[in-house]
Order: sequence, then C-alpha cells, then structure tokens
Amino acid sequence: MTDGPPFDLIEDDRTFGQLVERLQDAPRYAVDTEFHREKTYFPHVALVQIADEHGIALVDALQVDLAPLASVLDGPGVAIMHAARQDLEVMERACGTLPSRLVDTQIAAGFLGYTTPSLATLLERELGVQAAKADRLTDWLKRPLTPAQLDYAASDVAHLLELDDVLQRRIDERARTDWVLEACEELRSEDRGPRDPDEAWRRIKELRHLKGGALAIAQQVAAWRERRAASSDLTPRFVLSDLAVVSVASSAPRTEEDLRGLRGLDGRSLRNGTAQELLAVVESARGTQPRRSTGPSLPELPAELRPALPLISAWVSQLSRNLELETSLLATRSDLEDLLRGVSDARLSSGWRADLVGEPIRRLLAGEAALAFDRTAGLVLDDRGSRQ
Repeated sequence: MTDGPPFDLIEDDRTFGQLVERLQDAPRYAVDTEFHREKTYFPHVALVQIADEHGIALVDALQVDLAPLASVLDGPGVAIMHAARQDLEVMERACGTLPSRLVDTQIAAGFLGYTTPSLATLLERELGVQAAKADRLTDWLKRPLTPAQLDYAASDVAHLLELDDVLQRRIDERARTDWVLEACEELRSEDRGPRDPDEAWRRIKELRHLKGGALAIAQQVAAWRERRAASSDLTPRFVLSDLAVVSVASSAPRTEEDLRGLRGLDGRSLRNGTAQELLAVVESARGTQPRRSTGPSLPELPAELRPALPLISAWVSQLSRNLELETSLLATRSDLEDLLRGVSDARLSSGWRADLVGEPIRRLLAGEAALAFDRTAGLVLDDRGSRQ
C-alpha cells in the first residue's frame, strides 16, 4: 500500500492498448515523462505518466511500445503538461509525433505573474497541495521501480487537470486565454530537429579566444564530435572532452603520439579508431579559415537606436510588472532587437504582443510618444500627440 495517489502500473502492450482506446475520446489528459540523458545524446524515456477523468496510469516505457500513443497525441484532446519542452522532445522521439493541442501550466501561470514556477510551487499556492518530494538522483531506468518512485511519478500528474481548471478560470477573468494558447502553440511548434554539428563549437566557451587556423580546426573537431556523439548515442563530452577539443585545436597534432601528449585526452578517448579519425579531421582543417555562422543574416541594429534598447527593456520590465505577466512571455531582449532591426517576422510585430509592446515602441521611435519616470508608476509611455 502506498501513501500517494492511486494509479495503475501498465507493463504490457495489451493493457496499454486499452488505455490508448480509453484516451481516444478524452477532451483533455495530463501527461508527463521520466527520462535520462546524462550519458546519452538522445533522451531515453523510462516512464510515462497519464491522467484523465478516470484516473492515473503509469506506463513502463521499458516494457511497453509507446508508438500507439501517437493516435492520442494526434487526436483532438488537449495535453495538459508542466514545463513541457523536454517532455515534448521525449514524446516526439518515442511516438513520432507531438500533442496536437497543448496547455503548459508553467506558461499559463506566467500570464498570472508567476516567474517560471515549479509544479510544486503552483500546487501549493493554487491548490494548497504539498507535492511529493523527489530524489534528484533517482534512477528511472532501474527495475523494479520502488514504491516511492511510483508515488512521486503519479503525483506529477495527479493534480494537473485541477490546476489547469484553476489557472484557466483566473486567465479567463483577465481575458488572456488567447495569449496563453498562442504562447503554448509557440512552444509546441518549436524546432526540435537535430542540432547543427557545424554550430557545435559555439557551445564550448573555451574556444572563444581562438582565432584563425586554430578556430578553423576547433570548428571541424567540434562538428566531428557532435556527429560521432549522435551516431553513438553518447553525450559529446563522452566522445571528447571540451578541454580535449581546445587542446587539439591549439596544437594541431600530426601523430598519435602528439595526441597522447595533449591535455584532456586519455586512452579511452582514443580507442576504436578515434585517434586516426581525429587526426584526419585536423589535417583537413589545417590551413583553412574559420567558417562564418550558417544562421540567418540579420540586419544590423541601427547605431542611433542602440541607446534606446536599455530604455525600452526597462519599460518592458515595468510593463510586465504592471500587467502581472512574466517578462519573457511579453518580450525578450531578442524580440526587442528584432523589432528595432525591422525584422519582417518579429514576434512583436503581430498579435497581442504588437498591441501591448510593438505599437507603443513604434510610436516612441516615431516621436509620437515619450518615456517618462513617475515615482509611483515607474517608467511610463506618455502620448505626445496632443503636444504636436
């Protein structure tokens, strides 16, 4: 007997098929996953938790083929999730699809003034429920799962539907439902494709001081490491440490003996033909110039607008506090820069963000409004139309 919410543990395909059939007609369902990716390139799902009006099911992903869940995800039901970004990646890899409709309670709470709240915080403040405590180091891939693990997993979805109800009522009162749905759709439709190996070097901070030929080698070694990691399903640092990438780029070794003398490389790093592959990569990069970014070319921020950016950022922060709305949901610094650059599809150029932020900034830049400081209200945007 456990102290947590009641649940069914599903460990076979037949029972899972019955769950999938039940969920086909569910107008909404709560879903969460437990997975590991500390030592792998791709996330490895261990458990899927699902709740609907009939109860909670814990699906052992090591025993059950999750592919049939795709019919539920593709269906008309709304998936209720919390901090869903990584879980969406897990489900897309395991089921080949994503929920067709999504509400993320962390995003929804951001439209009520919360700042990236944890599920435990929301459950306590909105429902008065104390969430089960998790062991941060628990191994979800080890079997059998303990009663404590199962209780914790079930608690992750036990109150999500009720939480959605409470948040939705408050959001409706503020007439922000469309805002929430748009922000959740932005998350749902994010590009979760494989990382670009040619851009992998940018994630290694120690490479920022390299230039010329050393940087060219670093770029190609980092790209090789990324491809090797993906093909082997290992984290890049298990293939070659960041320090090793820097060492190889800085010294441009020609022989295996040269490699073995570098910091960050050991016998494990150079097994199974790795040394010869690595030397071949270095040789192909030798004498070349660093690649420029393959990302989209953005227009330069006009020099005359650069001083305006910190002022506008401060005003947006003030506005978000006044509206009780998480700042990043309203406008990020990148959003502001895109708007000032005149990027055609800038996030602040359409929809509710354009009304709240984009249009006022346009008026400010056109001289139709001015920023002023009020001791009570802070930074405010004053309409200057009547003065002209």
